[in-house]
Amino acid sequence: MSDFEKNNCSKENDANKNEDGFVKGVSKEANDFIHNTVDTSGKIIKSIAGEGGLIGKTVDSSGNIVKKASEKGSDVIGKTVDNSSKAFKSIKDKTFNRKK
Repeated sequence: MSDFEKNNCSKENDANKNEDGFVKGVSKEANDFIHNTVDTSGKIIKSIAGEGGLIGKTVDSSGNIVKKASEKGSDVIGKTVDNSSKAFKSIKDKTFNRKK
């Protein structure tokens, strides 16, 4: 992915974060932080130990595991927030919008 594409994706992600609520926004921000940290540390380790060796492959594999776990956690938080919001809205509508 080129720097231009990364920049545009970053801007789109920023716009999506503004539309999300606080909890979902923080969760996505933490997920992005973890991804960037894993990528940066992987680059540093591979620049020292070598790109194609066993250490480089291990770093890639473990980094992918950490990223997937972070994504899954972020997805779970997002779904929980969405479901909670829907339930609250439904209860609120049933309670306050009764016809008399």
